[in-house]
Amino acid sequence: MSVVDAWHILQPHVNVEAKAACNLLRQGFEPYLSRYLKRRSHVRKVDQVPAPWFPRYLFVRMDMQAQGWSSIQSTSAIARLVWNGSHSAPVARHVAATLKAREGTGGYVKFGEPPRFSLGEKVSVSAGIFADTLGCLTGLLIAIVSRSCSTCWGERFGSRSTPTRLRLLEVA
Repeated sequence: MSVVDAWHILQPHVNVEAKAACNLLRQGFEPYLSRYLKRRSHVRKVDQVPAPWFPRYLFVRMDMQAQGWSSIQSTSAIARLVWNGSHSAPVARHVAATLKAREGTGGYVKFGEPPRFSLGEKVSVSAGIFADTLGCLTGLLIAIVSRSCSTCWGERFGSRSTPTRLRLLEVA
């Protein structure tokens, strides 16, 4: 079962995602490397550097029947194409489009608002099954939530493609 003109997942070698994307572009493929600006601290200096949203993964849009995968397998900086059994693992069409839509100036994916809470802060839950409960914030977890909780990339993003903040509480 081959998917025509779909996004597929590649696994580049360590820390060469951008080089792999350039090599694919030169060969006529349409790569997509989703990146964000990561905060970096080093010797009293704080700055932001580009970092891949999915380290060691890269999307490529291709027609498996027309272009084939053998030229991708031999591309410099590419470790392998991600397979699902004997077929490549296509990604749901809206995944790359949603990531691209979240890009700001410079082509970096923007996160939502930072959390308004700090660790150890006393909080009151206002909605959900723990509504009207008081607690102490013990941590934040960023997770991608899906309807089916499937581990397959094509279904993993389900109806939500943005990270959701889950608040971990210690009930007071």
